[in-house]
Amino acid sequence: MKEYWTALASLMGAFAFLQGVLHAVFPAELRAAVARLLGRLTRAFSPYCYFDVTEMDGMSTNEIYDAVQLYLSSTAAPASGARLSLSRPLNASSFTFGLAASDRVADTFAGAAVTWEHVVAPRQGQGFSWRPLPEEKRRFTLRIRRGDRDKLLPAYLDHILAAAADIRRRSQDRLLYTNARGGAMDARGLPWDPVPFKHPSTFDTLAMDPARKAAIMADLRDFADGSAFYERTGRAWKRGYLLYGPPGTGKSSMIAAMANYLGYDVYDLELTEVSSNAELRKLLMKTTSKSIIVIEDIDCSVDLTNRAKPPPAPKPRPGIDGAIDQDGGAGAGRSITLSGLLNFTDGLWSCCGAERIFVFTTNHIEKLDPALLRSGRMDMHIFMSYCSFPALRILLKNYLGFQSDEELDRLGDAAAVLRGLEEWVDAAEITPADVSEVLIKNRRCGKAEAMRELLDVLKARAENRRRGSGGALTAPGKEAGGDNEEEEEEKRALESPKEGKEQAGIDSCGDGQDEEAEAKKQV
Repeated sequence: MKEYWTALASLMGAFAFLQGVLHAVFPAELRAAVARLLGRLTRAFSPYCYFDVTEMDGMSTNEIYDAVQLYLSSTAAPASGARLSLSRPLNASSFTFGLAASDRVADTFAGAAVTWEHVVAPRQGQGFSWRPLPEEKRRFTLRIRRGDRDKLLPAYLDHILAAAADIRRRSQDRLLYTNARGGAMDARGLPWDPVPFKHPSTFDTLAMDPARKAAIMADLRDFADGSAFYERTGRAWKRGYLLYGPPGTGKSSMIAAMANYLGYDVYDLELTEVSSNAELRKLLMKTTSKSIIVIEDIDCSVDLTNRAKPPPAPKPRPGIDGAIDQDGGAGAGRSITLSGLLNFTDGLWSCCGAERIFVFTTNHIEKLDPALLRSGRMDMHIFMSYCSFPALRILLKNYLGFQSDEELDRLGDAAAVLRGLEEWVDAAEITPADVSEVLIKNRRCGKAEAMRELLDVLKARAENRRRGSGGALTAPGKEAGGDNEEEEEEKRALESPKEGKEQAGIDSCGDGQDEEAEAKKQV
């Protein structure tokens, strides 16, 4: 054993002596040139080619490096044996994984295998700089076969950039925007005010027939994945949805479910805050891609039903000094027209962004101008009907805690109640909002008791409809008692205060002379 260690020490001494001789005889420049030559010869006969994606591109960050890091976070996370770094960016709702230093991960694209390696090396000392660089040099090295180069580049990098953008969007909190200031800009030059969008509605909890929900989800998925289709057909990458039906049937919940399903931001456009078509275009230009632009209750916002009829002249009203105000209030200068709204949804200005969905909601589709309903503007009309039995089953599972349809069917003593609900729900014409209210009030009484209470409510509503119609059921939307009509009138009064003020001015015109004299006395 002693002889073995003695021989090993002699061999190491010989290597150290030979290295010293080589350094003394051959200068450093010659050694570097020989190393480069050997590297070139090795790469020339290697079946692979390599590409470096550095973290810094001069003094700025490299966009491709960040995209590769996000893309590999989804690829490397399920890999076994890889050492991953864990992070959570600011305003993000999920964690991201990344490759640690000097670790590798394999990937495939278009049938070709690729390998990524994360290389981290210390940076040499740098002089004075107004923008100090990181202490370490980081880069990703891509290794691919030479025969796959034309097939992978640049298609593979485009795929990585698109996937990283999707991961970044889905990991961040979604936002709900409103134009509370009309078209005025804030300090950042934006006319929209954002708040976090935390609506919990999904297609799983939405009270609607499963077949109709599946059709809507398939249409949304085809739209989100249809970039190549819209480009090939020469159409703008946008789609319009019209949600119509009685109040309380889930139109707002449908919008929230669409946003949560696609991961899009929501822009709630309030037309009464927009003073002109120019402001409307400015608001559209400041919206982002992958978003849903919503105009709720479009029949109540502004008068767009008659294109030939000019807007009514403002009524003169006496001011505090006794002079007659010919402007008629602050709302007299509004000039949103039907053509401006149509250009907003289907004109040239609607093509200034991609992958956007326009959603209009209304309780009275018959009051809308036919130009708003044609194909290309509202591509899909979705009738939000009264609660059907399949939708009622979804609400029972949501509010009473049934885990599955099988558990709902195995009710024992309450099976007769479930059959009664199926029998009476269509005759009652009850909205999902009303069903939810009954279930919320009785959810602590037990599942069977809550269902019996709901059955009593359905029977009472059906009997009221029969008595109100003289023995025959009324048509949908014209229920006895006028609950929906009263709700509509109240909503119109709340959302159109200007019209109420103008009406008040009209009512007071009969006593115009008295008001003018009284105003002069006050002055």
